[in-house]
Amino acid sequence: MAALVDAAPVGQPAAPAVLAGTVAMGFVGSSVAISAVLTDAPLFTAQSLRYALACLLLAGFARAAGRRIVRPRGAEWAWLLGIVATGMVLFNVALVRGSEHAEPAVIGVAVASVPVLLAVIGPLLEGRRPRGRVLAAAAVVTVGAALVQGLGRSDAEGLAWAVVVLLCEAGFTLLALPLLARHGAWGVSVHTTWLAAVVLGVLGVAGEGPAAALRLSGTQLAATGYLAVGMTAVAFVLWYSAVGRLGSARAGLLTGVAPVAAAAVGVAMGGAAPGPLVWLGIGVVAAGLAVGLGAAGTGTPGGARPHRAGPRPRAAADQSRTAVTSISTRKSGSNSTDTPIIDAGAAEPAPSFADARPTPSMKAGSKSCDQSTT
Repeated sequence: MAALVDAAPVGQPAAPAVLAGTVAMGFVGSSVAISAVLTDAPLFTAQSLRYALACLLLAGFARAAGRRIVRPRGAEWAWLLGIVATGMVLFNVALVRGSEHAEPAVIGVAVASVPVLLAVIGPLLEGRRPRGRVLAAAAVVTVGAALVQGLGRSDAEGLAWAVVVLLCEAGFTLLALPLLARHGAWGVSVHTTWLAAVVLGVLGVAGEGPAAALRLSGTQLAATGYLAVGMTAVAFVLWYSAVGRLGSARAGLLTGVAPVAAAAVGVAMGGAAPGPLVWLGIGVVAAGLAVGLGAAGTGTPGGARPHRAGPRPRAAADQSRTAVTSISTRKSGSNSTDTPIIDAGAAEPAPSFADARPTPSMKAGSKSCDQSTT
């Protein structure tokens, strides 16, 4: 299979991407307390409103920032719908149904296992072998996150829903890999949010009634607004930017930040101080991040060392310049196949993908602990 992703350009520092992913997961973790407000709200309707508002904000931000949003084509629609179906719709259903059969900690541990899944599957989709150091770091981060979450009880059906939550959470990131080259973090975020708003809106009207939005209280509307801004409009772009620059495996390690952020917000809101196991878990997460993200100081995927090419012969350099000139001439004289939906200037710099293969979170508004990246 051809490589699907390259991370940041060779030599580009990884620190900004790490910071972006950390902030995104911080929003995810902080949403746990906010999501509790929506426990009794009509789920599909509230989520549809959340994604609709987030899409409007993203479109406005994209125009202001000069990001070019292009129309999806061909198989890209399937990838986008896959993200929406798994990472935004089924994920929330699994959280609600799972919480009826399992304690929140069980679902939380399932989400905490995402780094291992991304460390194994992500590099294979990106045309690389999984790296032992990143795999080890993912296991450490998962153990640490589980310690922060704690353990819980569940029946067989609850465990099954926990597995669905894990797969959907991983799908939010993995299914976006073939899209990031052409659409970038902004494009993927815009298209997934409007599609999710439509799909969830239809489900809301069918299952909760056309007047379900009128049943949302002021507090629930405020919570939905927060999730739309922080958890979606901001966190989606930051997360997909981190995935594009670090690669899915290394970016996946940052999901361990979410339970730590949730614990910190809980204390800030008057909850009990963390116990010894929670502090131990925080330390274990930090150690795993140091091991996995310290594999390289640049944004090359999986911590690979950048290749330093020697000076090119003069003939090769002249040939390269001629080829670039020819390509530029052809492009300037032809019609672009990308139909811009939002075109406020230069296109967003994006990592280089090759072929597209035929869920990011960040979903909230459930009865249980929502620590995803949707």
